[in-house]
Amino acid sequence: MLLKNSIQNVFVQLTESLSELTDAEYTQPCKALFNATIGQHVRHIIELFLCLQKGYETGVVNYEKRKRDYKIETDKNVAIHLMQDIYNWVERPNIELVMQAEDYGDDSARIDIPTNYYREIAYNLEHTIHHMALIRVGINDISKVVLSQEFGVAYSTIKYWKECAQ
Repeated sequence: MLLKNSIQNVFVQLTESLSELTDAEYTQPCKALFNATIGQHVRHIIELFLCLQKGYETGVVNYEKRKRDYKIETDKNVAIHLMQDIYNWVERPNIELVMQAEDYGDDSARIDIPTNYYREIAYNLEHTIHHMALIRVGINDISKVVLSQEFGVAYSTIKYWKECAQ
């Protein structure tokens, strides 16, 4: 699966940055993130992948009903191990799935959206990059950790940068 390399790339970037943060920085509320923590954003990334893993087994993905595991947001080593686990199982054959979503204007209304595993992997990858951009803001707010220029930047933007440099 082509996206496995991209997932590995962002997980390596994220793991390296988490390794440089202190435990206190990982759980420190960030003013720039409306008092969210780096750990909360990392938990959110991981939980969406774990939700997709469960959905692969059941055929139904519902990101809104994901299990929230606060160990992920408070222990960066748990987060790092889970990212390694995700990378190890993410390469699977494509299958048809149903994504369930709720109508935000009506809690009783649910919609079933046909999708597939590869489409959801692509979504999770882009979602991870988006949250890494927020994590970058948080790290810059609370830490001296230096991040790569590509941390939290969409691949299309990196590609554009390279084209402009030529």
